[in-house]
Amino acid sequence: MRVLYTSATVPVPEGVKVNISGKKVTVEGPLGKVEKDFSHAKRITIRLEGNNVVVETHGATKKDYALVNTIASHINNMIIGVTRGYRYKLKVVYAHFPMNFKIENDKIRIENFLGERGPRYARIMPGAKVKIEKEDIIVEGIDKDAVAQTAANIHLATHLRGERALSPHGREGTGPGILDGIYLYAVEHLK
Repeated sequence: MRVLYTSATVPVPEGVKVNISGKKVTVEGPLGKVEKDFSHAKRITIRLEGNNVVVETHGATKKDYALVNTIASHINNMIIGVTRGYRYKLKVVYAHFPMNFKIENDKIRIENFLGERGPRYARIMPGAKVKIEKEDIIVEGIDKDAVAQTAANIHLATHLRGERALSPHGREGTGPGILDGIYLYAVEHLK
């Protein structure tokens, strides 16, 4: 069933400039500038109406109806990013083998995970900054997608799969399992 018309409105606070060119949205604020391209949303219209961004569609399918709110949420996250920023904190957990970290260009090199000889790598997305403080890894930035994806990449670099993750002996139900890894424990705003 099609919905005749649906829309979502995102208020633009003072001190934030929004520029819409077709389906490319640019948001500028005190912390910087974030740009996203929503051209994949064929039947969606994005426009500026006073101090509001209006995302709308006519004759929407179920997918278009959901996409209106998704795009509005992305634009809202962009506004929060340029006014308050995002900080994701990850905790390094190990039982026996302490991990070592090194930032190399757009990657984090993770050494000595579970005593492995070869390093593991996690990609740092453009727009995210990474700081290493003893047992914490802090990812900051104004683009929530880049910050969250970088944090996910770091977590997944030490994520165990298969039988090795089940228990130290490789059999389900024989022990507590291996808990070593890097885990997200806090999501905050910079300001």
